[in-house]
Amino acid sequence: MIFASDNWAGASQPVIDAMIRHNTGSAPAYGTDPLTERVTSRFRDIFEHDVTVLFTATGTGANALAMAGCARPAGLVMTSTTAHIHCDEWGATEFFSHGMKMVPVATAKGKISAGDLATEIGKYPEGSRFGVPVALSLTQASECGTVYTPAEVAALTEAAKARGMVCHMDGARFANALAHLGCTPAETTWKAGIDILSFGATKNGCWCAEAMVVFNPDRLRDLATLRARAGHLFSKSRFVAAQFDGYFEGGHWLDLARHANEMARRLSEGLVAAGHGLAYPTEANEVFPLLDLATIARLREAGAAFYEWPEAGEGEGRVAVRLVTSFATPEADVDRFVEIAGG
Repeated sequence: MIFASDNWAGASQPVIDAMIRHNTGSAPAYGTDPLTERVTSRFRDIFEHDVTVLFTATGTGANALAMAGCARPAGLVMTSTTAHIHCDEWGATEFFSHGMKMVPVATAKGKISAGDLATEIGKYPEGSRFGVPVALSLTQASECGTVYTPAEVAALTEAAKARGMVCHMDGARFANALAHLGCTPAETTWKAGIDILSFGATKNGCWCAEAMVVFNPDRLRDLATLRARAGHLFSKSRFVAAQFDGYFEGGHWLDLARHANEMARRLSEGLVAAGHGLAYPTEANEVFPLLDLATIARLREAGAAFYEWPEAGEGEGRVAVRLVTSFATPEADVDRFVEIAGG
C-alpha cells in the first residue's frame, strides 16, 4: 500500500520498451538526433502550437530555468503559498534568477484567484522601490490535488499580463490535471495565456523525462544557453526523447493519468464512506483525508506508506495525511487501505 508519492512508482512498460527500442546504433548528441526532433514535432501536435521544447533532468530545473529566462533585477514571482517553486525547491528559482523574490498570494485549497492576484500585484506600482512583478507561476494540478479550469487560468493570466508579466505553469502532474478536465492541452496552456510550461512526465510513468515547453519564445530569451550553463543539457538526449516517444504513443500518457486519478477517486470515496473527512476535494491523484492517530498507526502497522500533512488540517485528535496514487497503484491496495481505515 504505497501512497507516499507517485515518484515511488517505476516506469511504465511502454516507456521502458521505447528506451530499449531506441538503444541501437549511434546518434548525434546534445539534442540534435532525429528522435529528439521527432518527439519535438509530437509536442507541437499535442499542443497545436509551434513550441520550443527543452529537456531538463528535473522539474525543479524546468521551473527554475523558466524563471531565469524572464528574470529582471528586483523581479517578483507571484505564486501560491503552497507552490513547489516557493516551498520545496531549495530556493532554486531565487538562485538561478539571480535573486528574484517569491511573493506568495492568498491561497485556498491550493489555488489563487484572479482577484487576489490583482490585489497583490497592485501593492507593487510602477517605479516603486519594492520590486517589479515579473512572473506568475501556477501549479497544475496544484499541490493540494486541485485543478485550475481553463477559465480560471485565463483570468489569472489576464491579470498578470496587464502588468506585462510572464505566465508560467508548473505541470509536474499536468497529465493528471488534463485527465480531470477533459480539455485539450492547448486549452489550459497557451490558449489561456500561459507562456511556458514545465511539462512533467516522471511522476506519471517515465524514468526521467521533464521539459520546458515554450509557447512564447520572445518573452523567454536565452533559455537554451541557461539550460546548458545549469547542467541540464543531456549529451544522450535521445534517451529522454525515447521516454517521451513511448509515453505519448497511442495516448498512453493520458491512460496512465486516468488510472491514477481513478484510484484517487476510489480511495477518496471509500474513506469518506468510512467516516473520514477530506481537507481538499479530490480532483487529480492526491487525497488528503483527516485521520485519527489510532487509524494512522493501524495503517502503518499494516505496511501502508504515506506522509502526515498537518498543514492541510489537524485538531481534535485528527491530522491530515497525503495519499498519492500512481499509474501503478492496484485497486487491491486501495481497497485494503480503505478497509483498514474503516476500523
